[in-house]
Amino acid sequence: MSALIESTRISVLDRSRTREGHDGPEALRGTVRLAQELEALGYHRFWVSEHHSVPGVAGSAPTVLAAAVAAATSTIRVGTGGVMLPNHQPLVVAEQFGVLESLFSGRIDMGLGRSVGFTDGIRKALGRDKQDAVDFAAQLDELLGWFTGGQRAHPQVHARPAEGLRVPPYLLATGEGAKIAAEAGLPLVIGDIRGRDRMLAAVDRYRQEFRPSAWSERPYVVVSGTVAVAATEAEAHRLLIPEAWSMAYSRTHGVFPPLAPPERIEALAMTAKEREFYESGLTGHIAGTEEQVTDALEAVVKDSAADEVLVTTSTYDREALLDSFRRLARIAELTPPAAQG
Repeated sequence: MSALIESTRISVLDRSRTREGHDGPEALRGTVRLAQELEALGYHRFWVSEHHSVPGVAGSAPTVLAAAVAAATSTIRVGTGGVMLPNHQPLVVAEQFGVLESLFSGRIDMGLGRSVGFTDGIRKALGRDKQDAVDFAAQLDELLGWFTGGQRAHPQVHARPAEGLRVPPYLLATGEGAKIAAEAGLPLVIGDIRGRDRMLAAVDRYRQEFRPSAWSERPYVVVSGTVAVAATEAEAHRLLIPEAWSMAYSRTHGVFPPLAPPERIEALAMTAKEREFYESGLTGHIAGTEEQVTDALEAVVKDSAADEVLVTTSTYDREALLDSFRRLARIAELTPPAAQG
């Protein structure tokens, strides 16, 4: 359908979202099943996320979940989107990815973020505070040094089995984070595609300031966001409703809840503020029929010159979500592993 989209890698980040009436363990098992289904469709990579003490997200230990996903698949790249480095000691992160790469050689990605627990209580439980994110560039340098053997902060200490292994690092970033990615010479993962102008400005700065490194000789840009595809525009719109309400609720109540069925959300009597956030959450995404999504996605890739698109869609109806991914695979003319080569 589009030569530009066909030449762009298409990947997925799944946050193991919980749903009303379905618990966290079911969400995690659903993540593993989704990875298997997307591998069969020919998606390039599958990433999992890190959230702590969030009722609506079961994914709290991304390297553990990545191991389960990698063990259940055989060709798709597997990684994290991302490990929040300020929450952890760089040595431990290096060791975890060293184990993953040793077990699943050539398929592991190390996606890294700079967020720290988002409430005082969570940060305290993690043994961290807001200031820990300030030293992210130094934490990143130390982490990469554990792989190369070049870290000097802890003489005579080695990350086993990470040292000497090559696990591709990716930096999840906006604004200042994009600058850190450029200076470190790392691939950039940037979102959300809803904030198009801001995203494009950050991508431009990243390319201008990029310094080639041992990890990447040239800039590499992954743009991320929600993409929903369905038989009709109305059906695609319904896929957006659960996440839009969950975000609106979190903005007005301070709690990020499990995803609810669209029909229940549409029947809610929302406050003016809830309605404002909810309707805002429904806009700016790439959603519609295959033809509409083809045009919209092509525009994003053309404007950003992205090397890859990372789809972050979550919704209540798991079968409808899988159908959306099947339709997106058709748009991108993805090649199933059995047909490759």
